[in-house]
Amino acid sequence: MIFCFSGTGNSRYVAGRIAEALRAPVINMNARIRAGDESPVETGRDAIVVTPTYAWRIPRIVDEWLSHTELVGAERIWFVMDCGSEIGGAAKYNRRLSRRKGLEYMGTAQIVMPENYIAMFGVPGAEEARKIVESAEPSIREVLSRLQAGEPFDAPRGNLADRFLSGPVNPLFYRFFVKANAFRAGSGCVGCGRCAEKCPMNNIRLQNGKPLWGGRCTHCMACIGYCPTEAIEYGKKSVGKPRYHFEEL
Repeated sequence: MIFCFSGTGNSRYVAGRIAEALRAPVINMNARIRAGDESPVETGRDAIVVTPTYAWRIPRIVDEWLSHTELVGAERIWFVMDCGSEIGGAAKYNRRLSRRKGLEYMGTAQIVMPENYIAMFGVPGAEEARKIVESAEPSIREVLSRLQAGEPFDAPRGNLADRFLSGPVNPLFYRFFVKANAFRAGSGCVGCGRCAEKCPMNNIRLQNGKPLWGGRCTHCMACIGYCPTEAIEYGKKSVGKPRYHFEEL
């Protein structure tokens, strides 16, 4: 069983590749989280979590959902994390989560995919993004090979900087940066509601045809990435930057 959370499609693509190779079903964690559905899931022996990297760990909402949801029949768990550059020391926290679930930890794999975090970093244009996806192919094939063989992933790098980023920096990042108050919809907004539809946190509602953001943002960037008119900005940080979602490639 594959569990996938995805903001702008990178993890969804990777999860699809894994599902095709293993002929295994995919659980859409976005939909489950949005619906507040933490009912038990029949997984079979193996669980595979595919997720983006938020502040050098799996997203907090993914950790919370997995912690509260019974994975019936699961014995082993693998983590596949895509990122714009690196996952830091995320493996340590994935191992802890596995232990809490009573599952054998089978490792954490890193796959570098196009950056989507427009609230802080530059986002690649379409051609550059395609090249990054092509460069990710060897990593994806290695992940598929290990999963098909039922083998653990190699331990990722875990130096002092990695431990610092995933350790003390992660909670500070959530406290000071992961907020929705900088999101705005400009005059180009057509009131289509796609941003609200894509938000896994139910954090966006339309008022007089315009989106309003609440206080439960996870910075998945789905709202700004999927806006069909590019009307949404994140303060001044996103101005002039290309938008990104995987399906556009």
